[in-house]
Amino acid sequence: MSTGVVVVVRGATLPAAALKILRDATAVYAATDLDASVFGVPAVTEAPSLKDVVLLAGSRDEPAASLLIATGAEVIETPAPPLVEAAEVMDRLRSPGGCPWDAAQTHDSLRQYLVEETYELLDAIESGDREALREELGDVLLQVLFHARVAAEDAADPFGIDEVAADLVAKLVGRHPHVFAGADSVHTVEHQNVKWEELKQQEKQRKSIVDGVALGQPAVALAGKLGQRSGRAGIPLDLFPAGTAAAAQLFRIAATARRAGVDPEGELRAMAKQFANDVRAAEQAARDVGLEPTTLEADGWRKFWPPRPV
Repeated sequence: MSTGVVVVVRGATLPAAALKILRDATAVYAATDLDASVFGVPAVTEAPSLKDVVLLAGSRDEPAASLLIATGAEVIETPAPPLVEAAEVMDRLRSPGGCPWDAAQTHDSLRQYLVEETYELLDAIESGDREALREELGDVLLQVLFHARVAAEDAADPFGIDEVAADLVAKLVGRHPHVFAGADSVHTVEHQNVKWEELKQQEKQRKSIVDGVALGQPAVALAGKLGQRSGRAGIPLDLFPAGTAAAAQLFRIAATARRAGVDPEGELRAMAKQFANDVRAAEQAARDVGLEPTTLEADGWRKFWPPRPV
């Protein structure tokens, strides 16, 4: 142990392999990226010059730890769980010396990527491609980590991924008292939905049944959500927008479908994708007999259109 040892600490947990070395060390210090008081050791801002010294650090990249490692210090660390490692990678990308593009992003500049990745995830779900599903879930997770890291840099109201996760845990536990708090059991999905809405209303102290509906979601999904919320409040169908205008008709169809338990956004997406597949099939059928699809007129399209299922 002539050149010292760097012990990488995750949270407040020391690697088991470091315990004997810590007992035998001449001196133990904490680097600048740790709270020295948690471990009851002195803090240092520079690499200790003593031999047989142990430096506790939160990362290999901490300056004093990095210098010791460069001079040959042994490193002891417990591999981070992949989720923690993902957060650490994101932190590294946003930190000085990281990636200039990542460091320049803001919540606003990242919005388009969140939308794109969400739709790519939907495509993977609908295709049933497990490999694509796994990849796209990772891309959506990246967006969560990215936004949380950006939020951690806010001077007025900083919060990071740990606070996001803590809020999520509190929400899930609070909205499932029948699971975590010994409350009356919930035996059906319908009963659970009612209790969920009641608990949300208590948490958010909303003044309107439409408070909290994301107005930025696709229009069909938005109409469906408003139809669902209004149905729970007892608003009758005859109060839906009236008239023959396309917008009114579309709203009524989407809102009524959602009240009936149908996902209008998902159903319309599936129908649109089927139509796109039919177009491709008709185009290919025309090419198979030597015709270019661009030359087809109405009767030609009807001739090559795939038969509708009975």
